[in-house]
Amino acid sequence: MNSIITEYTEFCLICGTPSTDPHHCLSGSDRIHADEDGLVIPVCRACHRFIHDNPKALTMSKIIGQLAYEREHTREEFRARYRHSYL
Repeated sequence: MNSIITEYTEFCLICGTPSTDPHHCLSGSDRIHADEDGLVIPVCRACHRFIHDNPKALTMSKIIGQLAYEREHTREEFRARYRHSYL
């Protein structure tokens, strides 16, 4: 898994167990770009389910992805690539 969010991709970022089910910070048609850009969070299956079942956690993952992207790019570039800003 390629992640610009953390170098610790072997463990779930939420609970610390082995990472088995990576979460793409942006989904749908943006998932391909998220994968290319490394906007992936290492999580276990249970925490991945938690993120998708919890609207606040899902929004936070999008914010985390945008912030990580904006370390190397501008907000305008994020908006152009993902057609939205979460900040």
